[in-house]
Amino acid sequence: MINDELLKEEAQKLGVHLNYYAIDRFDVYAERLVRWNEHVNLTAITEPDDIVIKHFIDSLYPLRFIHMEKGKKLIDVGTGGGFPGLPLLIANPELEVNFVDSIGKKLGFIKDVLRNTGLIGQATHIRAEEIGRDAEHRESYDFATARAVAPLNVLCEYCLPLVKVGGFFVSLKGSTGNEELHQARTAIKTLGGALEQFEEYTLPNGDKRTLIIIKKISQTPTKYPRKSKKIDTRPL
Repeated sequence: MINDELLKEEAQKLGVHLNYYAIDRFDVYAERLVRWNEHVNLTAITEPDDIVIKHFIDSLYPLRFIHMEKGKKLIDVGTGGGFPGLPLLIANPELEVNFVDSIGKKLGFIKDVLRNTGLIGQATHIRAEEIGRDAEHRESYDFATARAVAPLNVLCEYCLPLVKVGGFFVSLKGSTGNEELHQARTAIKTLGGALEQFEEYTLPNGDKRTLIIIKKISQTPTKYPRKSKKIDTRPL
């Protein structure tokens, strides 16, 4: 379905080598995405080349700056159609990935892709602020990722409590990333984080994007995350 050469070439520019199995899994992923999208709202992007560039390559962009080694644990918060978690798992099949979403149908899609690609991952139906207060998950992940879920100051409260000290929260944003980072500085500091990397970049189709990587340098105070209504109405 997708242009394999386009995917391989653009991934290579990021320093990501995709073997035959990875390319085949991306193809299956794209096919399942379009099919499921007919009855579950996963994405407005359905053209094959757009899926490659706007979803797959954008999701792989963090690998330019972060090495996700075998056995590292990643939690993809508000995963939706699986971005960026599924592309990162396809590129790194030995990652331990937990896909989290509050909408069960979207996790049904994630499970379908995992089953059809032979990949192993966990799909957890729970709200982000609830899993952040769960002792099993709190401060137990090497990486937390989120793409276009909420403003950065809100996302920090959802994601940083899940990251262990020394780990990273990786936020993939659109063109407003610089403004969002400015507004999130208090939240980052309060929740135990520090800015590690800020990158503005342009996708091959010309779309502007921002990558914000926050390192966890100290434990998150136990009162965070708050209830979702407080997070949304009174962000840090």
